[in-house]
Amino acid sequence: MKNIDTICVQAGFKPAQGEPRVTPIYQSTTFYYEKAQDMADCFDLKSSSYFYTRLANPTVAVLEEKLTALEGGSCAVCTSSGQSATMFTVLNVAHAGDNILASSAVYGGSFNLLDVTLRKLGIETRFFSPDDSAEDIEKLIDDKTKLIFTESLANPAIVVLDFDKIAKIAQKYQIVFAVDNTLVTAALCRPIEFGANVVVYSTTKYMDGHAVALGGAVIDGGNFNFKGNPRYADFNEPDESYHGLVFADLGATAFGIKCRAQLMRDMGSMMSPQNAFLTNLGSETLSLRMAKHSENAKKVAEFLSKQDKVEWVKHPSLKDNKYYGLAQKYFPNGMGGMMSFGLKGPKENAVKFMEALKMIAIVTHVADARSCILHPASTTHRQLSDKALQDCGIEPNLLRLSVGIENAEDIIADIAEALSQI
Repeated sequence: MKNIDTICVQAGFKPAQGEPRVTPIYQSTTFYYEKAQDMADCFDLKSSSYFYTRLANPTVAVLEEKLTALEGGSCAVCTSSGQSATMFTVLNVAHAGDNILASSAVYGGSFNLLDVTLRKLGIETRFFSPDDSAEDIEKLIDDKTKLIFTESLANPAIVVLDFDKIAKIAQKYQIVFAVDNTLVTAALCRPIEFGANVVVYSTTKYMDGHAVALGGAVIDGGNFNFKGNPRYADFNEPDESYHGLVFADLGATAFGIKCRAQLMRDMGSMMSPQNAFLTNLGSETLSLRMAKHSENAKKVAEFLSKQDKVEWVKHPSLKDNKYYGLAQKYFPNGMGGMMSFGLKGPKENAVKFMEALKMIAIVTHVADARSCILHPASTTHRQLSDKALQDCGIEPNLLRLSVGIENAEDIIADIAEALSQI
């Protein structure tokens, strides 16, 4: 299977004769064995069978295989949320005394995790602007730098990542390059093809697409050579907590297997079978939905850009957008349903506008079938300081709009009526 839309529907599960055609929910924490050695082989990674759902489950494995196929990676680990996927990505390569580089435009929850919680664990995050030159970004790197973390499309700043710039830096210094691909998905962009080594998801968003299942994922690109790399001693020295296994010896799946064997084993942030089932079900229409989200968002962005009460609009489909060229290069098949815009006048206008909407709902969520809106500075990003908000590209009047798959005329009509109320 080469085409994304076919992979969405077919990848991950192939039943044998007489078995269910639809992936079953294996709602069991544990699995039966007749011989002790057979189970021991599972613990030693000599067998790919299942023994405890905290580490692996057949329903979750179907989604992991589909995500691996969608991204063109080597393996995947599904987690309980996007936040845990980000945390696993960092902790898999960094520990106390190390540092990572991250785009300052990342989602507020990710920013807080990197800047506050992981700093308390002794991991320093050095933030850079996605518009910084390669030379300025390189100045942040030292021999303790273990990861460069970015988003393909920043939430809610709507900044398009310059993959080539970051990939070249990562390759020059032999540092793992991780990309959160939540807001465009593999249906519109495959980061591994542009030099990323790890792809991160909040599957809660477009991958599920219906706002019913929390989840996250870490996909190993299989294209980073840990063997002999002095930055990554943990991959090259025997892991005494796992029978002396040297993860670098695993080659293309080293990152993913270490993520599961160490972090999932010890932290237990596994996606539930029920949520994996729902996410897998939603992912079957991912390609169709992303095309519709992109089409609708383009129309809505064009409408907003012509309104007198709107101060500015950020969506890379607009030709005057700062990132239009990068979006054409990296997202040629669509730019997703996420955008932000600012209203003229006081901040209160944003609240008045949101409350005047009838169909578009105010919710703490983005990227599902229904259109929704939020004022990040007072909600998802309210924990950030004024400087951090500025660094993240969050202006006081910024409204984050997630355009759904309803008819574009109805979405625009709802916006137009709300604008008339301010």
